[in-house]
Amino acid sequence: MVSGHRYRVVSVVGTALLAVGAVVAANHPTAQSLTTAVPVFRRLPAVVLTGDALVLAVVTTALIVVGSLVPLYKPRPRRILDTLLLTQKRVVVAGLAMATVGYFDYTYPLPRSTLALTVAGLLVVLPTWFVAIRHRPSREERVVVVGDDPDEIRDVLDATDVPVVGYVSPPSPYYSGDDPGVATPAVADGSGNEALPDLDCLGGLSRLDEVLVEYDVDTAVLAFARPDRAEFFGALDACYEHGVNAKVHRDHADSVLTASVGGGSEIVDIELAPWDWQDYAFKRAFDVAFAVVGLVAFAPFIAVVAAAVKLDSPGPVFYSQERTAERGETFAVYKFRSMVPEGESAVPTDDEENDRITRVGRILRRTHLDEIPQLWSILTGEMSVVGPRAVWTDEEPLLEQTADAWRKRWFVKPGLTGLAQIREANSTDPEAKLRSDLEYIRRQSFWFDVKIVVRQIWKVLVDVREVLRER
Repeated sequence: MVSGHRYRVVSVVGTALLAVGAVVAANHPTAQSLTTAVPVFRRLPAVVLTGDALVLAVVTTALIVVGSLVPLYKPRPRRILDTLLLTQKRVVVAGLAMATVGYFDYTYPLPRSTLALTVAGLLVVLPTWFVAIRHRPSREERVVVVGDDPDEIRDVLDATDVPVVGYVSPPSPYYSGDDPGVATPAVADGSGNEALPDLDCLGGLSRLDEVLVEYDVDTAVLAFARPDRAEFFGALDACYEHGVNAKVHRDHADSVLTASVGGGSEIVDIELAPWDWQDYAFKRAFDVAFAVVGLVAFAPFIAVVAAAVKLDSPGPVFYSQERTAERGETFAVYKFRSMVPEGESAVPTDDEENDRITRVGRILRRTHLDEIPQLWSILTGEMSVVGPRAVWTDEEPLLEQTADAWRKRWFVKPGLTGLAQIREANSTDPEAKLRSDLEYIRRQSFWFDVKIVVRQIWKVLVDVREVLRER
């Protein structure tokens, strides 16, 4: 098994080589003879390519296949059946793309018989390849413990019967326990294992990515004193990137929003990718369709809104702000500017009390037209249509002081709208907003997203009608 960046390289190179091999094999006279021997291919004329025509067909096909299988190049903790189905689905997409290119581009000389044989071969070899490179060999499971609390690490060690390779911990003291003013020593500082003498320290959290690859880790068990801190989500992100399963002690399961705490095991799984891939595919397709339709529909208004913003008050047309994304990462969100640039504060305020909002800005905010640029963020995958509202990074610490476990919202991609928005729970009431966001995370599904979007659209139409009445 390979993982991390090595998986990306091996998967791409292997896919390209298998695509080349599939075309060459399908072009062989013996394979072409199948067009008369096998009933399904009987009507396809046997054609054997040579010279430049064969080279062009091989290169073009390899590029199309490699491009079609992009979702599989990032390591994920998938089941074997899911890997097989997803790979075959992407091969079918590649086959349709090759057929489309051949239909419109007559310089692409891939005969129909070769195309059919190539796709048939790839439907077998590529799923086998992706299962093979992600297959866990018949060896003992490799487990590491990641955390900053010696007591929790001991609980994890007592609860698991799988040998643990070692642990990864921060190199500096952290606050833990009931009294946040009392510091406890770090689990290890790289120079000794005083807190856990029977377990090897593999390094600090900054080396977690290297540890996961170097020790070929299958599972990471998280044991943090506070599972809402940035280091916890950084560890989750590393596990997600390297396709490593993440787990936690069942006593802390509610703190990290695991899918289930049922069963007899004391170590339970954390849902790194809480959506089934089918639901995720529907959600992503819906996001793309929504963003494309929205950008096209509002295209005539963009120039008008931009001109109105510019004429109403001095400053740029667009407003950008760094906001928190999934698992604590950040991204830049763009909106039509609705306030004067000066005097920005991280303290949440209601629109009625905010004297920085311009005349045009009040209309844009009430009609939600200031949100149009965020459709581009949805299209590029930084946001989703539905999810917890992304919060300004400077505002996050203030909200965390008011709402406990605020960072649980980081478990999913931020959205343009969400359950909190349709319930009109905003940052001025962090507790209510957090309750709605956590409810969405626990209930999330494609059809739940659709219901939220329908309610939000209705709410926008009502707001627009009220603005028109007032005018």
